[in-house]
Order: sequence, then C-alpha cells, then structure tokens
Amino acid sequence: MKNNRILFALFLIYFVFAILLNSVGTVILQIINNYGISKSSASVLEGFKDLPIAAVSFLIASFLPRLGYKKAMLAGLAIVTAACVAMPVLPSFATTKLLFFCVGVSFALVKVSVYSTLGLIAADRKQHASIMNLLEGFFMVGVLSAYWVFGYFIDSSDPLSHSWLQVYWVLAVLCALTFALLLTTPFNEDMAALPEGRSIAQDFAAMLKLFFKPLVCVFVITAFLYVLIEQSVGTWLPTFNNEILKLPAAMSVQVTSIFAACLAIGRLSAGVLMRKLNWYPVMNACVIGMAAMVLLALPLTHDVVADPNISWSSAPLATFLFPLIGLFMAPIYPGINSVMLSSLPKNQHSAMTGLLVIFSALGGTTGSLITGYVFGNFSGHFAFYLTLVPISIVLIMLYFFKKAVDDGGGGFDPSAIISGQH
Repeated sequence: MKNNRILFALFLIYFVFAILLNSVGTVILQIINNYGISKSSASVLEGFKDLPIAAVSFLIASFLPRLGYKKAMLAGLAIVTAACVAMPVLPSFATTKLLFFCVGVSFALVKVSVYSTLGLIAADRKQHASIMNLLEGFFMVGVLSAYWVFGYFIDSSDPLSHSWLQVYWVLAVLCALTFALLLTTPFNEDMAALPEGRSIAQDFAAMLKLFFKPLVCVFVITAFLYVLIEQSVGTWLPTFNNEILKLPAAMSVQVTSIFAACLAIGRLSAGVLMRKLNWYPVMNACVIGMAAMVLLALPLTHDVVADPNISWSSAPLATFLFPLIGLFMAPIYPGINSVMLSSLPKNQHSAMTGLLVIFSALGGTTGSLITGYVFGNFSGHFAFYLTLVPISIVLIMLYFFKKAVDDGGGGFDPSAIISGQH
C-alpha cells in the first residue's frame, strides 16, 4: 500500500512536469503573437528550459542521495508553483523565460529523484521495467493533456489575447496539491546510500567515470540525438500547423496532441513487443519508419490554401499523417534507458540518470534552436526535412550500441535487454 502511494505521487509529479515541459511549442506560438517575438528569439525558450536541466543535473546528480530524493522533489514542486503564479501576474517575455528556467532547474531535481526512487521500490528487473513503462506512458498522457488544456484557454479569434495565461492558475494549484501529497508520503531511501567515507568530490568523479565506459558513451550520444529529433518535431509542430498547414491557433495546438498520443501508445505497447522480439531489429525498424513518415507526409504539406471554415474533417491529410511519426519514435528512448538503469547498482542510478538528463537536455535545446533558425530563415518544410540527418545518425549509433552491449559493456547483461525493455 505504501509503495502504491509513492508511485501515485511519482506519476502525478511526472504528469505535472509533462505539461510544463512540453508546453514550449504552444507558448512559442502564443508569444510570437502576443509580444511580437521573432521565431529565432522565441526558440531560446527551449534553451532556458534545457540548459538549466543539464547544468543542475551535472552539479547535483552524483550526490543527490545525500540530499534526499523526497526533499529534492519537494523543492522542485515549490519552485514551479511560484513560477506558474508569476506568469499571469507579470505577463512578459522575460517572465516566460524565467518560467522555463525554473521548470528546467526543477525537472533536473525531479527526474533524477523519480528515476532513482523507482530503483528503490522495484522488487526486481521485471517490475522495474514495468513501472518505468507506466511512468513514461503517464508522462505522455500529461503531454497529450497539455495541448488540450492550453488549447481551451487560447482565443483563436484574437491573436493578441492574453487569455491563455490563465492556464497557469490551474497548473499552480495542481503543483501545490502534488506538493502536499508528496509531503505526507513516507519514503525509505536507505538503499540509495552512497559508500561511507566518500567525499562529494569523489561522488562527482564517480559519475564522470561512468561516461568513459564505451556503452555509456554510445548510450548518451544516442539519447542526445533522439531527444534532438523529438523536440525538433514536438516544439515546432504547433507553429508548423499554423503557418504551413494554415490551421487556426487553437486547432494547431490541439492537433499536435496526435503526436503526443502516438508517443503514449507507442511507449505503452513497447513493453509487450520487446518481450517477444529482439530489441535491435525493432529499433532499426522504428528509425526507418520515422524517416519514411517524413518522406511520405511532408510532400503533402506544400501549396496548402487557407480555409477560414476549416475543421477537423476538412483539414489537410498531412495534419493527421505526419504526427504518426510518434509511433515509431516512442520505443527508442525508454528502450535504451531500461538497458542502462536496470543493470546498475541502485546507488549508481542517480549518477547515471544525471548523465542521461544532461545529454537529453542538450539534445532538446540543440534541436529546437536549429529547427527555429531554419524555420525562420528558410522554411518550415526544410526545417522538418532536416530531421532526416539525425535520424540517419541514430540508425548508425544503434549499431555501435548493440556492439557495445554484445561486448559486455562493463558488466552489463545483454540477456536482460529483452526482459527489461519497456
């Protein structure tokens, strides 16, 4: 019963942060209209979110067990609650940058703590994979909800309206309720204790040494590229829908929920698939499927004519076809994560998650900045075609990832990959 309460708290935390983290694309669309910000300038919001994630993870992940996972999560929730209140009270581009900075700092604390806590409450590798699958799936439910929650508050008839800022009152209340639940939930973190007599500097050095293992090195590069692709698509899809497919602002955001739904479905079903099939050919098929969707859907987005009476039934085919790329993306990120975390001692989960968070954050920022620059200076079509480059590199990196696993990977058990996937 106690573990169920802990899991509910962790899932709710992830749900809240899923909404905040993946609102960047929606917020970019709104601040371009509200504050007259250029696409290139607006793209820095991804950096205000992701760079603090990387920096804080780098600085605190190795010794977070000393601070305590519960305290770290409470601190993260308190920070974002205050930031959400600031958005409607002090509406400006500067406040928006501050919000995402706070979200980034908080998520670094939260993600490392949540992933590490899963290792403490899972009885075995199989249960760890199952819980991770549910957690990542629930995260995508939060992403899916974000598009509709924000879409509800957006006034499509008035691009200058600030009505969308009222959504942050709802989010502030949700953060506060989650804080209260977590505060009253007992945790036992004894198994995460670091070796006695080791200094903070030694904790930090141990995390850095992890990176130089061949398997870990290939893993973080693959994770970097995957997040680069996902954030390139997810962050700029609302703007692509609005400017290229000529959809109204609210509908542009809501249609993007198809992408999130595909990611959720793909991740929730990946566990079943990966228990029956070898992970490597499945991953390859997913990467090839991503490339195929880009090549199939984007040619359909050319020469779209604006229709003032457009609806879901009359929207261009590409509106619904391109977001299906999420089905192929979905298994890759949780798949490679499970290979790593479920094969490490529990007191190393924090350090390993720190490396994962750092490179994921850098990948997200890089993807958004590149796509924003290309979108603003060339075209939305070329910006999305450009994703074929990192997709091709991921296909190559998966080969080296498999090779590193087959070579042992510094104590990793290759036989665990199928049973431990999610």
